[in-house]
Amino acid sequence: MSYKILSLKWRPSEFSEIIGQDHISNALSNAIELDRVAQAFIFSGPRGVGKTTAARVLAKKINNVIDLNQSIDIFEMDAASNRGIDEIRQLRENVQYAPSEGKYKIYIIDEAHMLTKEAFNALLKTLEEPPPHVIFIFATTELHKMPDTIVSRTQRYDFKRIQNDDIVIRMEYILEQEKILFDKESLAKIADKADGSMRDDLSILDQ
Repeated sequence: MSYKILSLKWRPSEFSEIIGQDHISNALSNAIELDRVAQAFIFSGPRGVGKTTAARVLAKKINNVIDLNQSIDIFEMDAASNRGIDEIRQLRENVQYAPSEGKYKIYIIDEAHMLTKEAFNALLKTLEEPPPHVIFIFATTELHKMPDTIVSRTQRYDFKRIQNDDIVIRMEYILEQEKILFDKESLAKIADKADGSMRDDLSILDQ
């Protein structure tokens, strides 16, 4: 069996497993419990701190699914490679149809700031009057590039760089589960080099 990199193998599947973003995990968990989930979110912050992971967990919890890949109502789109008007027009056509299995159709748009101006304008029409069965989750590392007209129609959550101590604790847990010996001095150096990014930290740890 091929080797699975740590950042994928240990990607959180629950809010409780997301490191260093308790303020966001708690808020989202409460929103779901109270059935007060917004129709559009923006998750902003540095790379590798849990934005897309939190979006995936949120989508799973909202639609009550175990495996995201098995859901036909949850869609992930990388705006860095699908940034044009045609993709958004197709999305706008699809949102009109009711979900097949879950309660909502959920669209996770990663690197959302990469969408073109024309794509944003087309998307805005859907955000102004979203169908009740649709939820959008935008993830971005560059919030300042998102149009104010889009941001103002979303519930915004700002992710922060993860503290070194939290990163070290997570590494210790993973290495213990993997039955790999370690010393704390090395882990501290790795955490420092990761600069607040859990994904970068695990990439360095893999090396």
